[in-house]
Amino acid sequence: MDVRAWYDRNRDRLNALYAGQDQYERYNRLVEAFRGHFKREPETFVSAPGRAEVVGNHTDHQNGKVLAAAVNLDTVAAVAPRDDNRVVLYSEGFPKAFDVDLNDLSIHDDEEETTLSLIRGVAARLVQLNYKIGGFDASVTSTVFKGSGLSSSAAFEVMLVGVFDALYNGWVIDPQENARISRYAENVYFGKPSGLMDQMASAVGGLSIQDFGSDPTDVEAIQYDFGAKGYAVCVVSAGGEHGNLTDEYAAIPFEMKSVAKQFGQELLQNVTPEALFEAIPRLKNVVTDRAILRALHFVDATRRAQDAADALKRDDLKTFFNVVIRAGNSSWELLQNLSVATSSNQEIPLALEMSRRMLEGRGAWRNHGGGFAGTILSFVPFDMLDYYRSVMDSVFGQGATTPLAIRPEGVVWIK
Repeated sequence: MDVRAWYDRNRDRLNALYAGQDQYERYNRLVEAFRGHFKREPETFVSAPGRAEVVGNHTDHQNGKVLAAAVNLDTVAAVAPRDDNRVVLYSEGFPKAFDVDLNDLSIHDDEEETTLSLIRGVAARLVQLNYKIGGFDASVTSTVFKGSGLSSSAAFEVMLVGVFDALYNGWVIDPQENARISRYAENVYFGKPSGLMDQMASAVGGLSIQDFGSDPTDVEAIQYDFGAKGYAVCVVSAGGEHGNLTDEYAAIPFEMKSVAKQFGQELLQNVTPEALFEAIPRLKNVVTDRAILRALHFVDATRRAQDAADALKRDDLKTFFNVVIRAGNSSWELLQNLSVATSSNQEIPLALEMSRRMLEGRGAWRNHGGGFAGTILSFVPFDMLDYYRSVMDSVFGQGATTPLAIRPEGVVWIK
């Protein structure tokens, strides 16, 4: 493979995917890694982006609404097919290959929360849906750093579906179908009870309002250029690790469902803020107080996602920022997913309070993603960006603050 010729042929598309950042050296290193591992040439590339959750924290698993965006950080694989029905995948930073025999697609309990489970789970779901699968070699690199709140796991899952699709199905899988396949692998094989927002944002791409109460999910693209308005969209990696927090994440949908059950519903999607508030006297001592608060967060948050989208459609940035800030406060006060009770460190609250003191009246800030650890999201005026980065990085580490761009496409096959 002549990497330079391939890159030049795809330059316009790559510039769009990566907001003009030159990626030649990165792709060249990926090809060199493939050659080193497999002693042959890769045939093609599949890329899937990370995502930013703008408004709508923990609303997707109750069939609510989310305003989300694909970003210009991605997981990309150099791949070539095999003829022995095995997936052999090297991921940058891991010394050993992940090796999966596709003749065995059963759930392996000892693989829970591992890369092996995701490979096996994606393949199993594809077979269930009558798509073709086959073996492949892959070298993978990612700028969606683990634990960042940008959903590195979803980007990896969506990329895997894309590889099977590109190599064995001719790129026929709809992005929404890709997202559902990816979530199945994460829920059933990996063992994490996530909603669909992470995978949907990665697979579909762009900035969109997603309504999970419709089937299929109603995804409406929102065209908005924050850079043209003078703002950088940033994530700040405040620290902490997601890997040991499955119980904390699982408690959120469990508690919300316990409230929905009192309304004769499985999920909270059809419970209004007014009905929930009126029901608090009879809910008290039937479900936990935290469950009530988390339910109140949901009914407000799913409306705020639509309010934020509508504000952008009107080009009303002041209202949009106010919605973002209120959404973050709701996560802090009602959803209570900013820190872990067993830890005295509170990285996310500290990052948010620092951001408030710098950005109040100028921008916006909120927690980002699943919570408990990871990142915050901030909208920073360009004339404050250097100052904001220097202050946040002085506390959370050099490079903690990352400006993002919205990626126009989701999962892509780059031939």
